[in-house]
Amino acid sequence: MADYNTYRTAQGVGTRQAVVDEGLRAYMNKVYGLMAVGMGVTAVAAYGISTAAVTADGQLTALGAAIYTSPLRWVIMFAPLLMVFAFGAAINRLSVSAATGVFYGFAALMGLSISSIFLVYTPFSIVQTFLVTAIAFAGLSLWGYTTKKDLSGWGTFLLMGLIGLIVASIVNIFIASSAMQFAISVIGVLIFAGLTAYDTQNIKNTYLQMAGSDADFLGKTAIMGALRLYLDFLNLFMFLLQFMGNRE
Repeated sequence: MADYNTYRTAQGVGTRQAVVDEGLRAYMNKVYGLMAVGMGVTAVAAYGISTAAVTADGQLTALGAAIYTSPLRWVIMFAPLLMVFAFGAAINRLSVSAATGVFYGFAALMGLSISSIFLVYTPFSIVQTFLVTAIAFAGLSLWGYTTKKDLSGWGTFLLMGLIGLIVASIVNIFIASSAMQFAISVIGVLIFAGLTAYDTQNIKNTYLQMAGSDADFLGKTAIMGALRLYLDFLNLFMFLLQFMGNRE
C-alpha cells in the first residue's frame, strides 16, 4: 500500500509539473509574440514616417521639418520614456485588451521617435544590424531562460547602469561629444545584453510564482514582460547600429 501511495503521489506531482511546464511555454510564447508584433509595428511606423518625411530628391517635407528640425522633435524624443512610466503606473487599472492596445500605441510612437535612422543609415546596414541583434537577443534570452544561475543579483547593478546611461545620453545631446557617444554605445550594448538575460529569467520566475493566478492578471504581466524585452531588443539594436551602421 505504501508503494502504491508513493506512486500516486509521484504521479500527482508529475502531472502538476507537466501542467506548470505547459502553462509556462504558453505564457512565454505570448510574451515573445506580443514583443514581436510590437517590433513589427515599430518597424512599419518608422519606415512609413521616414518615407513621408522626405521628397523624392531627398528634401524634407513639411512633416519631416516638423518632426526632425522643429522644437517638436524634443517632445517626440522624450514622449516614449514618459509613456513607459505612465503605462507601468496605469496598467492595473486597464483591461488586458486596453493594455495591449496601449503597448502597440507605444510601439508606434517609438517608431516615430527612431524614424530618422532611415535617413541617417543605409537600408542594408539597418537590416544587417537588425539580424545581428536578433541573433544576439535570441542567444541571450535563451541563456536567461535555461540557466540555473540566479541572475537576480544583477538587477540593482543593471538598474544603476541604466540610470547612468540615460543621464549621460541626455547630457551628450547638448555637448555632442563623439568620444562620450562611443563610450555610451559600448556601455549600452553591455547593459542591454545583461538586461535581456536578466529580464527573461525574471519573466519566467514571475510566472512560476504566480501560476494559478487569474487569466487577467497573467495577461497583464505578459504584456509588461513583452514591453521589457521589447525595450531590451530595441535599445540593443540602436546601440549596435551606432557601431555597425553605414551612414548615408
